[in-house]
Amino acid sequence: MMARALRNGVTFLRFNARRSTRLFSTHTRPEIENGIRIAEFPGAKAPYVTELNVLNEKTYDPIPIYRVLDKNGNVLISSEEPNIDKDTLLNMYKTMIQLYQMDKILYESQRQGRISFYMTNYGEEGIHVGSAAALSPEDLVFAQYRETGVLLYRGMTVTELVNQCYGNHEDSGKGRHMPVHYGSKQHNIVTISSPLATQMPQAVGAAYAYKRQPANERCVICYFGEGAASEGDAFAALNFAATLECPVILFCRNNGYAISTPSSEQYRGDGIASRGPALGLQTIRVDGTDALAVYNAVRRARELALQNKPVLIEAMAYRVGHHSTSDDSTAYRPAEEINKWTTEESPINKLRLYLERKGIWDAESDKAFAKEARNSVVRSMQEAERKQKPHWKEMFEDVYYDMPPSLQKQMKQMEEHLKKYNEKYPMNQFQPE
Repeated sequence: MMARALRNGVTFLRFNARRSTRLFSTHTRPEIENGIRIAEFPGAKAPYVTELNVLNEKTYDPIPIYRVLDKNGNVLISSEEPNIDKDTLLNMYKTMIQLYQMDKILYESQRQGRISFYMTNYGEEGIHVGSAAALSPEDLVFAQYRETGVLLYRGMTVTELVNQCYGNHEDSGKGRHMPVHYGSKQHNIVTISSPLATQMPQAVGAAYAYKRQPANERCVICYFGEGAASEGDAFAALNFAATLECPVILFCRNNGYAISTPSSEQYRGDGIASRGPALGLQTIRVDGTDALAVYNAVRRARELALQNKPVLIEAMAYRVGHHSTSDDSTAYRPAEEINKWTTEESPINKLRLYLERKGIWDAESDKAFAKEARNSVVRSMQEAERKQKPHWKEMFEDVYYDMPPSLQKQMKQMEEHLKKYNEKYPMNQFQPE
C-alpha cells in the first residue's frame, strides 16, 4: 500500500493513489485488496494484517523542516524565494532591529528596578516578522508572551508597549496586568494572558465564529510554545480545530526550552508537528530562524485556513535569551550552545545578509537605524516613567457592568483608609479622580 520515495534528501512514505482511494471507500460491502480485507469500523478504515507490529516514534521518518535561506542569507532554491517588495522587506528587518533594541533596554530597565518583569525575544525575531508579514491586518491574533515583533509589525508603537510595561495611565490595560502582556483591539490583537495554552481553545472558538459568518475573509492565528503544547487545552484546541474545520493557524514556536525544561524532557515523538496529521490538521514544519521560510509557510497556511482547512505550523527555533528576568538559563544549558545560536543561526543576521545581497541595505544603514531604534526606546522609557499611574479606583472598575455590593464595600473601605492615611502613600504619582 505504501512506497518509499526520496525527495530533496528526505524519505517520505507515499500512498498508492489507486489503493488509498479504495481504502477509504464509503461502500458498505467488505473491501478486498490483494487478498487483504479492509476493515470498516466507524472509527477507522484500515487493512487487517496477520503480523503484529508495535509502532513507536522511530517507525516513521521525521517531518522535514522547510527553509529558504541558509545561515549566510543565500537563497537555496530560487523558485522558493518569495516575491516580497522592497518596502515590506525593509519593514520586516527594521521591526527585528527595533525589537532587539527594545528587548535590550527594557531587560536592563528591569534589572535597575524600573519595571517589575520582562521577557526578551532573542532568537525568535524571524518567526514574528515572517508570520506577521504574511497575514492580513484584519486577521485576529492570539499571542502568548513572546510575539512582541508581531505587535510591532502590526503597528503598535514602542511608546504603547513601554507604557504597558510601566503600567502608567496611558497603558490600555490601566496598569492591571504584569509587563509584556500586551493587547490592542485596534490592531486585532487579543490581550495576552499568563496561564499556558488558555488562548488556544479561545482562538479556535473565535475562528469557528468567523466560519459561521457569510463571505468570511478573516482567519485566526494562535501562537504558543512547545511547552504549552503539553497542556490539556492544547489537545482540545487541535482536536476542535480539525473536527469543526475552523479557519485557524495554530502556530507553535518550538524554541527548545519550556523555562528550564528542555524539549527532550517535555515530550516523546517527532516534536509537535507530528500531532497534526494524527488529528487531521494540515501540517507544516518550518525553520523559525528563516523569516522568508516562515513567510511562505504562513502565507500558504492562510490560504488553507480560509478554505476551512485548519493548519498546524511548528517553527523550529532557539530561545537565545533567558526565559524571563526571573530565570538564569546558564544554570541548565552551556554557554557554548547559546553562542552557537546567537552567531551561526541568527534570524537577524540571515535577513540582513539577504538584504545586503539584494543591494537594498548596507552597514551604514544598519548602524544608523540601530541608533534611531535605541533612541526611540530610551525616549519612550523616560516619558513613561514621568507619567502618573492610573487612579486607584481603576482596580475596582471595568470588571462588572454593574459593580456588585461586595466591590462597592471594598472601594468605600479603601476610600476611607486613604482619607485617614493619605500622607502615608505617594498619591501624587496617581491620576486624580
